[in-house]
Amino acid sequence: MTDIASLPYRPCAGVMLVNRAGQVFVGQRLDSVLEAWQMPQGGIDPGEDPLEAAWRELWEETGVARDHAELVATAPDELTYDLPEDLIGKVWKGKWRGQRQRWFLFRFLGEDSDVNIATAEPEFRAWRWAEPEELPDIIVPFKRVLYRQLLDIFTDALATVRRS
Repeated sequence: MTDIASLPYRPCAGVMLVNRAGQVFVGQRLDSVLEAWQMPQGGIDPGEDPLEAAWRELWEETGVARDHAELVATAPDELTYDLPEDLIGKVWKGKWRGQRQRWFLFRFLGEDSDVNIATAEPEFRAWRWAEPEELPDIIVPFKRVLYRQLLDIFTDALATVRRS
């Protein structure tokens, strides 16, 4: 039996991509049977800058190119979440207890046609724009606290995007 508390957190970057209407991109993961939606996120490679990882993940998961987005805000600290016990050992080959994430808010400058989830290695089976306040209700339960923290952290930035 693995001592869960001794496992490290997987370093990740996350992206809150916000359109002109102030809505947030969410996708349904291909590898999940749940009706859960999530924002783009993924691992930070060794030696990779977190912001660069966020740009890479945005491209890899949504097909959104850099010229169709701009950085608006960066969360000041890493946020963490723990996997439920039944997933530890099944996800990430049992190496991690959860994730520690650096989050970035990007303004989407493109059109819906600039989003293409049929990427080289697809992560999502569907995507949509969601109201920010919906996010904690549509994510898997073990990430709800983190999504609420993100909404608090990015409150001012979201208001700025909605006004512009």
